[in-house]
Amino acid sequence: MRFIHIADVHLGAHPDAGETYSERRPRELWDSFSRIIALCEKEKADILLIAGDLFHRQPLLRELKEVNYLFSTLLHTQVVFIAGNHDYIKRDSYYRTFDWNHNVHFLQEAEMGCAVLAQLDLAVYGFSYHAREIREEKYHIKAPGKYRYEILLAHGGDERHIPVKRETLETSGFDYIAMGHIHKPQVLVENLAVYAGALEPVDKNDTGQHGYVWGEITERGTFTEFIPAAVREYIHLALRTNESMTNGSLKDYISDVIEKRGVGNMYKFILRGLRDPAVEFDTGHMDTYGNILEIVDETQPAYDYQSLYEENKNNLIGRYIEAFEGCGEGSIEHQALQEGVQALLDSRL
Repeated sequence: MRFIHIADVHLGAHPDAGETYSERRPRELWDSFSRIIALCEKEKADILLIAGDLFHRQPLLRELKEVNYLFSTLLHTQVVFIAGNHDYIKRDSYYRTFDWNHNVHFLQEAEMGCAVLAQLDLAVYGFSYHAREIREEKYHIKAPGKYRYEILLAHGGDERHIPVKRETLETSGFDYIAMGHIHKPQVLVENLAVYAGALEPVDKNDTGQHGYVWGEITERGTFTEFIPAAVREYIHLALRTNESMTNGSLKDYISDVIEKRGVGNMYKFILRGLRDPAVEFDTGHMDTYGNILEIVDETQPAYDYQSLYEENKNNLIGRYIEAFEGCGEGSIEHQALQEGVQALLDSRL
């Protein structure tokens, strides 16, 4: 039996995207989801598992209709999904009354239930969130062993969203546990309990690759593979500066880095190192491609402390420099020297 496992699609979200991609990024989430549906059909996956947070918030009726249409195009694949903490089922949610296509199995109850797919001799277990937070451990169940294949859909993994213990999952007896909520793909138990991660990154801290899990269950066991599929990636990079850099050369340096790492990605840069004391980096004007989310300037001015001391030996600046004589570059004391001298010089302006 072959399956595709996704989670945390967050349809309806407006991800951090920078000037160039902000308007198109919400549509890209839908496009990526559509590509997964097409992939299911192309590869004739037996089942599509969606482990919560298909939507970023309560789905609109028209959004459910769009998703249902996509599901209806699947001629071979059955779909099983749950609601997570973002799209949890409110009292007036359209989730409660929506009429899904015959190949869609929505485990919408607040307690554990299952979808039985007789043609596959498969049962998929799970439940949906009916509140934004669930602090109770609820995934300590055992596979009943009634069907050839038994899978658990699970959404959670932190103290406010169903805490999860690795050893509990490891001894659960399920053939596979499709997990959601944690946006970075990761394996809790090899080929058994896997976070697919967010299909597309939606927050600037969702760094690294994103995509889906391809899996197969055979007589020899369960085998899974993470497949990168996201259109864009959030990349955080520390850039080393020196005292010869100007605003123009720094902007060119940043542009070169972006060209090498991919213009289609989105970036946060942290500037570290030295700069000419006469230069202040104008980080608000470094965004050549419109894909920089943030530039954090942690640079320090490259003062000639000996010359400064000679010029100021009879005042507070000179005495301050003298107090740090012999401190090693890169030490906490040297950092205090740099910041203190800067503050004293600024106070004279």
